[in-house]
Amino acid sequence: MMRKVIFGFKARFRHVAAIIALVFILAGCKHVDDDRTPPAGVWIVFATEPEWTKYGVPSALDHKMFILSEGIPQNFPYTAMMQTGYGGVLLVGDINGRPAAYDLSCPVENKPDIRIRVDEDKHDAYCAKCGSRYSVYSNYGLPTAGPAADSDHPYALRKYTVAGGPNGEYRVVRP
Repeated sequence: MMRKVIFGFKARFRHVAAIIALVFILAGCKHVDDDRTPPAGVWIVFATEPEWTKYGVPSALDHKMFILSEGIPQNFPYTAMMQTGYGGVLLVGDINGRPAAYDLSCPVENKPDIRIRVDEDKHDAYCAKCGSRYSVYSNYGLPTAGPAADSDHPYALRKYTVAGGPNGEYRVVRP
């Protein structure tokens, strides 16, 4: 009988110890903040397939920047309804060829005119001012190096949604 009590105590102790360990592990995980960049309107529409082919990202590892106030890309048919976020929009074709979109503003600097750039050799994006690097083709805009990744509260790029419209067009919108 005593052996059952001791065995039962040891089993309960192991369960409690496992739960406590799990709590410490989860508490130690870093939360990545992708909301540091202020929310701003995003509405970019590619009305036709030829427009998407010319201005969009029809294949893997393609990228385009959209900055309405600077007319980027040149000759893009912006309308009065279109908006390009806080610092602009980076549209990329991920490693599988699916479109993804991020705000161009570096979340560390958090200013609309300090923008990330794409490093075509390293297949990522970086901020020339703070040196942070971001995985935009395979890891949803998460930081990989620099101040954005090194802090206790890392900063990711603000993500936008790329979706099909009712008439077959592509749209980039704020979720």
